[in-house]
Amino acid sequence: MALFPPEVRHELPGWGLFWADLELQAGSGAALASLRAEVRARARASHTLEALSAHPTAAAVRKLFRQAGCDPTRHRPSSEALLRRVLKGEELPAIHPLVDLNNCLSVELVVPGCVMALGSATPPFVLRAGREGEAMLSMRGQYELHGKPLLADPEGPFGTPITDSERVKVGEGTRRAWLVAYLPAGVLDAACAREALDSLLAQAPVARVLATTISADIG
Repeated sequence: MALFPPEVRHELPGWGLFWADLELQAGSGAALASLRAEVRARARASHTLEALSAHPTAAAVRKLFRQAGCDPTRHRPSSEALLRRVLKGEELPAIHPLVDLNNCLSVELVVPGCVMALGSATPPFVLRAGREGEAMLSMRGQYELHGKPLLADPEGPFGTPITDSERVKVGEGTRRAWLVAYLPAGVLDAACAREALDSLLAQAPVARVLATTISADIG
């Protein structure tokens, strides 16, 4: 079993990766449904479709995409794609408690994030741009990675701030997972992310936070 915190090498500057080791807690279905509704309502009160791309955090994430070689208007950050669906009137879906928590955090912070089943990816990790010809089996099917920011382990890419691989997908039996939020450095820090996570869990205690850390470019 991989030990927390993961070792991460940053080849892309400007990103801070907030990591949380989460353990699923039972009996919070009603609270989670209420949380999804509250987060959706807050998003609709705080954002508009027209102004979303100009939001300081969304704009900073878009800039980091471009620096990696990815056009964020063609390949939207997962946070922006999720927020757009919410602002168009869709609900935040009920998928898995840990995925729902991640989606709520992504909407609240306006940053991409994912949860990976514990042990599905093995450190050391590297944050880098996708290479020519590189692809992974994602939750959208086969996904080309050239020029896209991604996380990889010794087995290969397992996630991007756009979509994640089937390899790390949580399932019905997943009790432990690592959450990673892709923060634009200088805009959001680990304290902001932890505060937002703690606030969500105070409303719906779907998980116990075993540990958190942040990895960042130190070059």
